[in-house]
Amino acid sequence: MKKCLIFILLFLLTSYFFGQITQTVKGKITDKVTGIGLPGAIVQLRSKTTQLNCVADNNGNYKLLNVPVGRQSFIFIYTGYQSIPVNDIIVTSGKEVLLNMELEESIVSIDEIVVNARKDTDIVNTMKQSSMKLFSIEETERYPGGRQDPARMASNFAGIQGTNDSRNDIVIRGNSPAGLLWRMEEIDIPNPNHFAVAGSAGGPQSIINNKYLANSEFYTGAFPSNYGNAIGGVFDLKLRNGNNEKHERTFQFGFLGTELALEGPLSRKSGATYLLTYRYSTLKLFSAVNFNIGTSAVPGYQDFGMRLNFPTKKAGVFSFNSIGGLSDIKIILSKQTKRPTELYGDLNKDQYFSSNMGVGILNHTYAFNSRTIMKTSLAYGVQTLDVQHYLVLRNKDFLPKDTLPKILNYDFYEGKSTLSWYLKSKRNAKTSYKIGFLLNRIDVKFYDDVKINSVFDTIAAAINNKPFKNRINTTINFYLIQPYLTLVHKFNEKLSFNGGIFSQFLTLNNRYNIEPRASLRYQLSNKQVLSLAYGLHSQMQQTYLYFAVPDSIVRNNTLLPNVNRELSNKNLDFTKSHHVVLGYDYYLSTYFKLKTELYYQYLWDVPVYEVKSSVSMLNRGATFNRFFPIYSMNNNGTGYNYGIELTLEKLYHNHFFYMFSGSLFESKYIGSNGLIANTDFNGNYIFNVLGGLEYNVGKQKKNSISFGLKATYGGGRRYSPVNIAASNAIMDVVAQDDKVNTLRFDPYNRIDFRLSYKINGKKVSTEIALDLVNILNTKNVLALSYAPDPANLQADPLIKNYQLGFLPLFYVKVDF
Repeated sequence: MKKCLIFILLFLLTSYFFGQITQTVKGKITDKVTGIGLPGAIVQLRSKTTQLNCVADNNGNYKLLNVPVGRQSFIFIYTGYQSIPVNDIIVTSGKEVLLNMELEESIVSIDEIVVNARKDTDIVNTMKQSSMKLFSIEETERYPGGRQDPARMASNFAGIQGTNDSRNDIVIRGNSPAGLLWRMEEIDIPNPNHFAVAGSAGGPQSIINNKYLANSEFYTGAFPSNYGNAIGGVFDLKLRNGNNEKHERTFQFGFLGTELALEGPLSRKSGATYLLTYRYSTLKLFSAVNFNIGTSAVPGYQDFGMRLNFPTKKAGVFSFNSIGGLSDIKIILSKQTKRPTELYGDLNKDQYFSSNMGVGILNHTYAFNSRTIMKTSLAYGVQTLDVQHYLVLRNKDFLPKDTLPKILNYDFYEGKSTLSWYLKSKRNAKTSYKIGFLLNRIDVKFYDDVKINSVFDTIAAAINNKPFKNRINTTINFYLIQPYLTLVHKFNEKLSFNGGIFSQFLTLNNRYNIEPRASLRYQLSNKQVLSLAYGLHSQMQQTYLYFAVPDSIVRNNTLLPNVNRELSNKNLDFTKSHHVVLGYDYYLSTYFKLKTELYYQYLWDVPVYEVKSSVSMLNRGATFNRFFPIYSMNNNGTGYNYGIELTLEKLYHNHFFYMFSGSLFESKYIGSNGLIANTDFNGNYIFNVLGGLEYNVGKQKKNSISFGLKATYGGGRRYSPVNIAASNAIMDVVAQDDKVNTLRFDPYNRIDFRLSYKINGKKVSTEIALDLVNILNTKNVLALSYAPDPANLQADPLIKNYQLGFLPLFYVKVDF
């Protein structure tokens, strides 16, 4: 340890006295529609002290040498195309910067390019679509509390609720997080999170590693017609290529994981590249060497990412992309010997949980000419779950009894094979179209056994002798077919149209839907944009729900026991929604912008019980518990969301950045009981204020230190008065059905702080970062939990379940 500290000290001192350090910035400049390279495009460093520019080669590739380390800004220029400024790019000594750029053709002829690097440009990028946010890798590392997780980073955007510390669920405009579509390289992928449960799209720890991501797109509603099977939003992940000239490595050690990334050329002649990442749970490493971390419930997880890219001279570009993760945890609550007054979990069960996820994608892109390309993708994705629960019976002194009856066992497998194809063509500068389809074969094998016990079941032998109730047992395959067409037309330099049709057909029950999409964008001036977007969207139900066996079914308006184990939910239709968004963007200057959106969403064909009940699928998808219907369901439920969002953002410039995002909204639903109620996600308001400072330090100002602060304030989580008798009968919280979500906890508030120090040596760069999550140790309530007192079973069995307290996170990252 002493030698290690001396080495680090010597490294810091050496890096302080080195001369000016520079790095290479390179990439490819392409047409936004076709992805074909733009030869002769100009890249310019925008700096008051350094004048650099270069010209792209015949394939659109460029290389800008001797760029000083630090945060830099660039502008991309090409004759006949709209120039694009790019700010806040972090340049370090340890790795070359890969910066690809798509330019959009102008419908007005531009005859001459003038390169002027004397001062900052007034050009701003006004071409973003409605309800779409572009996010960069720098943002996942810059925002306090983001944990280098793209999903948690998204909670900084207006309209996104980030009020659940235990999970990274993306709650968009009051929708269930299960309404989110994850896409990667043209393929819809399984939930990319560790410890993910069926029916959810989030989890406590992301499988996604920001080290292989390129700039990606995030849609919060009324998304274009090449996306479907989602009613909330879309997270479209793009993977970057590895360095095609130089082998590079990144090692990172931190609280959330120990990881290694490798990239470089497979063939410098052909330009083939590789990019590999691997991460392992640091806490699991500590546990393996008997280092006491204060709990036996150590989350074990590991994940990987891969991209192999093979360009050819005449046959197009081939690539293989893959991500995956394994996770397991043992939560042994039978070792708890004192009843707490506050709860951070469930005291009644020992839980053994493991989940796996993986996807592999083979892509081929072929250009017929400079205006038409075709892309074909073959993929296979899989998600598995293996879970067992054991009931913890306790004596009156709260000590656990010796026997732990098994009360839950389930094994879920869901695989999906996908063929994706599209043809994209640009007829001229005004008009382009994209036509394609996704053909998905879904294979499932679901099994679930459970024993329902009451609080008065206290004899282990009697519980062991109870028969299990089988809730699902099926092996089957079926298809989801999704053709689409997208048309983009620019009427002039100010007015543009993006529209099309998406459709999907589910062979499991022969349900289909046809979904028109359209958006208009009008540029009021060179700094103001008005937009209007509409979309009809639909989403199939969570796969396991079609095969869940309800206890009772409704036939001829009569509730009957389901003695024949009918799969009455197999014919459920898609849930559907209309989504309308009116947006206004005002770019006050190059580095300061305002954005506001007004939206309304109406949802229908929502699954609800066929008997009168408040149960609705709009409230599912944000917990570690799966929903199993006890009654048959139909599509008679409805809901609506409306609100207004505001974002004020000052981009990084002159050492600082800041952003305010706020949302005021309503989220309501109607169940089969006919009552209008708040959804679980109706927080009514959410506000984020964040900012940061960064200064260059050292003799040559080549190192940097940065500080970041974020404050979040949101409406308290909804909850319901509890039916104690019904809760005792199943040992879980049961709401009073006619008063669902009529109560709420105190408002959520949290302040995070981030400190980072970057060191640029001649060939190695190092970053040391510290994230202090919830620095005030605020106690935010997550939910009520069922935790009866064995000494008095008639007492109130409910305890507040609290979210994370103060949590310090750190990492050390070395690029070389």
